[in-house]
Amino acid sequence: MPLMQGNLNPRTASPDLSLAQHSNKLELTARGYMLWRAQSLGLLSGTAFSLEREARLFRSLCSPQPGQDWLDAGTSAGFYAGVLAAAGCRVLAADLSAPMLREGQRRETSGNIDWALLNLENSGLPDASFDGVTVGATLNETHGPDRFLSELARVLRPGGQLWLMYLPRTGGPLQSLLSRPALGGLNFPDPAWVGRQLPGMSLTDGLGIGAVRFGRYVKDQDLTPSQDAAV
Repeated sequence: MPLMQGNLNPRTASPDLSLAQHSNKLELTARGYMLWRAQSLGLLSGTAFSLEREARLFRSLCSPQPGQDWLDAGTSAGFYAGVLAAAGCRVLAADLSAPMLREGQRRETSGNIDWALLNLENSGLPDASFDGVTVGATLNETHGPDRFLSELARVLRPGGQLWLMYLPRTGGPLQSLLSRPALGGLNFPDPAWVGRQLPGMSLTDGLGIGAVRFGRYVKDQDLTPSQDAAV
């Protein structure tokens, strides 16, 4: 499908992008992204962690169902969009990088996926329009992580679930360097801070593997006790 043009107006969206976000708009970055993505969790976690294992973890905790509406927020080359489409979900795969979206369209050809060029810090999407939202590391790259999380909570329906994969804060020197605007402008949020940005939502499953954090949040009253999962 052709790309859907969304909210990229600098007067209404965030006027700045991090260096990491700018780099994602390069064709070369988009072409090599899935090669990096396939290796990244293993490198960051210090253990064998393939894309297949990540997909199994997501499916086991979130149980996406046929006919559900999902947003893949910061889809990049469409990894989570593909997992959701294979489960029979309708997916809006959104990113602010046109090269990434083209790469996603090349890799994931399911008719269940629509592709949209959007700044998800201020998307313009309707309230309560999705049963679920997936985020694969975009939280670390976004210029305004607080705005990003607030926007994702806004577009979720009551009982909807938010799946986050990100690198949490460690306080280490490498993270300090990568946080500098000239060296990437990445952010490394503390999990407790993430929870505070999602009022009305509950962490139902949390898992740390090495430097990587996974979390499943549920909106409003569809809550279960917080727990740490094991894979």
